Amino acid sequence: METALQHVPVLYKEALDLLCVRPGQVYVDATLGGAGHTKGILERGGLVIGLDQDPEAAARARALGHPGLRVYRANFRHLKAVLRKAGVEEVAGIVADLGVSSFHLEDPKRGFSYQAEGPLDMRLGMEGPTAEEVVNSLPLEDLYRILRDLGEEKQAYRIAKAIVEARRKAPIRTTTELAEIVRRAVGFRKAGHPARKTFQALRIYVNDELEALEEFLKQAGEVLAPGGRLVVIAFHSLEDRIVKRFFKESGLRILTQKPIRPSPEERAQNPRSRSAKLRAAEKGAA
Repeated sequence: METALQHVPVLYKEALDLLCVRPGQVYVDATLGGAGHTKGILERGGLVIGLDQDPEAAARARALGHPGLRVYRANFRHLKAVLRKAGVEEVAGIVADLGVSSFHLEDPKRGFSYQAEGPLDMRLGMEGPTAEEVVNSLPLEDLYRILRDLGEEKQAYRIAKAIVEARRKAPIRTTTELAEIVRRAVGFRKAGHPARKTFQALRIYVNDELEALEEFLKQAGEVLAPGGRLVVIAFHSLEDRIVKRFFKESGLRILTQKPIRPSPEERAQNPRSRSAKLRAAEKGAA
């Protein structure tokens, strides 16, 4: 079985090269996931403060037992609070991989996959309303807006209407039930599973991901030491637009005039990497 220490995230080398790790300096892995970036920072002599709202991810990272790693179970929107708790005012770099980890997608009980049956959960932090509660309780217009705005789903109204009609007969409980409702509503699609954007939208809504990203970026810019670097990997256009806008408005020196994309070799080895975009920026001298 793949361990957290062996996990290699998307654009791994590119992210670490841009982070420019210096031995003895403190870095933040804002989204621990499988601890892939953390492993790379530690191997280069850096010290890591790792955050993840998922209790399982935090536990995996703690199990590494590395003396240079401190792990906090927290959403990255609480970055400054975590650093205060750690007694750290400034950091030499921050990396954030915004993708859902393979641990989530491959565990049916977490409810992220439309291809494996599991409960409609989708909570990264295991707190708050589940996707099941959302699809079975929100009015048609609210579901429509979620699918349209957060999933960029062109058939958002048709899917929302199909969900409402289905739940009138019986509550929607599982991932495969929802995926089949979407499939019947929109039919076959050449470009990916017909439920992909619906699941994306619900996950973003359940976890308040875009608001959390906005809050994190603002704090990241504040806690970087002069010369410190921020590296962010986004996986869909909504996230990437927020990152791109923040970099332009933050006063940080942009290091990637165009986002870095995975190589053809990486895309072939890991199809999930195909939509990844990496952007990096550096804080100027005080």
